[in-house]
Amino acid sequence: MTRSYKTEGIVLKRVNFGEADRILTIFTKHDGKIKAIAKGVRKVTSRKGGNLELFNQVILFLSEGKNWDIITEAEAVNSFENLRKNLTLVSRAFQIAEVVDRLTAEREESRKVFELLIEALSGKKNVKEFEIELLKELGFGLPKDLSEKSVVHFIESIIEKRLKSKKIWQT
Repeated sequence: MTRSYKTEGIVLKRVNFGEADRILTIFTKHDGKIKAIAKGVRKVTSRKGGNLELFNQVILFLSEGKNWDIITEAEAVNSFENLRKNLTLVSRAFQIAEVVDRLTAEREESRKVFELLIEALSGKKNVKEFEIELLKELGFGLPKDLSEKSVVHFIESIIEKRLKSKKIWQT
């Protein structure tokens, strides 16, 4: 018997899969980062499609699947409309989403990261403030120099180390 559950999350990333499906990376309030499949979401008749846009805050109903959990229902709570009206804000949202995706492990709950993500997407925190608080929350520490350039280099070095360690474990 498959377990079904409900959670709230923010869509960080999406990848088309097959003819009509999409694999989503979502940072959730209760389960941390998860990957889930939205079946048929790319069909014109899909009711879930508009709700599962990038950066949307959504309430999800999921069923546990073999490889990925399956999104059975999705309801947008906040689509951060102001964000979508400005190309600079959209690029910041992509940066924020990528940093969260790269620095967090799957299935590690962090309500603080979820809250930081909402604050950053709603414009209450700029990218640098968000990244500094995220680094602290995830236990990575901070660079000595807190300039924007140094923070970005520090994050890039963490991501490179994580990628290298993944390759070592995979060989």
